Amino acid sequence: MHIGLRRRLLLVVVSAVAVAVCGLVAAFVVVLDHALERDANTLVRTRAVAELGTLQVSRAGVHEAEAPDDATPAAGVWVFSNGRAIEKPRVGPSVQAAARAAATHPFRYADIAAADLRLYAVPVVFHGKRVGTVVAATSLAPYEESRRTALFGSLIFAFVVLGLVAAASWWLLAHSLQPVVRMTRQAAAWSERDLDKRFALGEPTDELTELAATLDGLLDRLATTLRHEQRFSAELSHELRTPLARVIGEAELALRRPRAEGEYRAALELILRNAQQLARTVDALVAAARHKLGTARGSADAYTVAASAVEACTSGADDLELSVQVEPPARPLRIGVDGDFGERILQPVIENACRYGRGRVSVSVAQADGTVAYVVEDDGPGVTDDEREAIFEPGSRGRAGSGDGSSGAGLGLALARRLARSVAGDVVATSEGFRITLPRG
Repeated sequence: MHIGLRRRLLLVVVSAVAVAVCGLVAAFVVVLDHALERDANTLVRTRAVAELGTLQVSRAGVHEAEAPDDATPAAGVWVFSNGRAIEKPRVGPSVQAAARAAATHPFRYADIAAADLRLYAVPVVFHGKRVGTVVAATSLAPYEESRRTALFGSLIFAFVVLGLVAAASWWLLAHSLQPVVRMTRQAAAWSERDLDKRFALGEPTDELTELAATLDGLLDRLATTLRHEQRFSAELSHELRTPLARVIGEAELALRRPRAEGEYRAALELILRNAQQLARTVDALVAAARHKLGTARGSADAYTVAASAVEACTSGADDLELSVQVEPPARPLRIGVDGDFGERILQPVIENACRYGRGRVSVSVAQADGTVAYVVEDDGPGVTDDEREAIFEPGSRGRAGSGDGSSGAGLGLALARRLARSVAGDVVATSEGFRITLPRG
C-alpha cells in the first residue's frame, strides 16, 4: 500500500514523540517508586526510633515508661523484652507471628504482602547484650494508591500529549506541503499547455521559494528544448520536403511523355541525388538517436574517416576546381565513434567549405585535450563573429550564402553539431573555418 509523504512524516513525528513520552513516563514512575519507598522506610523507622526513646532498659530487660498507644492498631509498635511481648497492637495472628519473628531474627525491613504492611525491627542493647527488640509497622496501602494514581495520570497525560502532537503535526504538515502540491500540479499543467507561465517568487529566501526558483529554471530549460525541437522538426520537414518534391516532380515530368534515353538518364541522376540527400539526412538523425540511447559507439581511424568524408565531396569539388587536402596526424589517432557516424559529422562541414571556398580546402587531424580535433579551413569569405552561433540554427545561413542561389535550407551544420554533441563532441566556427571535436577511441 502506498503511503504518502505527509502520512510518513506524521508517522515519524508521532512515533518519536511516543517513544519520548513513554521514556519520560517510565522515568517518572521509577523516580516516584523510589521516593515512595524512601518515605515508607523513613516513616516506619521514625516510629521505631520514637518508641525506642520511651523505653527503660536494664540488665533484666526492657520496661515501659509510658502506656502503649493502641490508637492505630494497623500501624502499631511491638516491644519485646527477652522474647516476651510487653506491648503489641491489635492485629491479626499472621502479623503477630511476623512481628515475633522480627524480634528474634537480625533483619531491618520486612514486608507482609497479605496485610500490606512493612515492618522495621530495632534491637534493644544493654552493655553489648541484646535484651529486647522494638518492631514498628506502617501500612503500604497509601503509597500503593499514590503509585497507581500517578501511573494512571501519567498514562492519561501521555495519550493527551500524543493526541495533541498528532493533531498539530497533521495540521502543520498539511499546510506546509500544500504549496508544494499546488506548485507541482501547476508545473505539470504548464509543461503541457503553457510553457511561458512561471511562479516568479523572486530571489530564494526559504525552501519553498528555492523550490519555485528550481521549477522555474526547469520550465525554462524545458521550454527552450521543446521550442528548439519544434523548430528543428519544422526545418527538417522542410529540408526533407524539398528533395522529395524534386524526386516526385522529376519522376512525373519524365513520365508525362516519351523521352530520349539521355533525358531519362539525366532525370534518374537528379532523382538519385535527391534520394541520396534524403537518405543522408535520415541516416544522420537515426544515428544521433541511436547514440543518445547509449548503444555501442565503436571506434575508427581518425584519418580514414576524414579521407572518406572528403572523398564523398570530391565530385562537387572537382566541378568547382577546388583543391581538397587531408593532412594526416603526427601519429595514428582513433575516434570513439563508428566510421560512418564520424563521416556524417564531417561531411556537412566539408561540403560547406567546398561550397564557399575559392580554390583550397584543407582538413587537419590532431589530438587536443583528450579528444580528436578536426580543423576544416577554406579560402572563402569566412564567418563573421556575429554569425558563429547563428549558422548552427536550423534553417539559418550566413551572409556569404544568402544570395548564392545554392540549394538547401541550412540544415547541414545544425545536423553536424547535433550529431557531434550526441557523442560528447562539438562543432564550432572559427575565424578561418570550423573545428570539430570527437571523443578519442
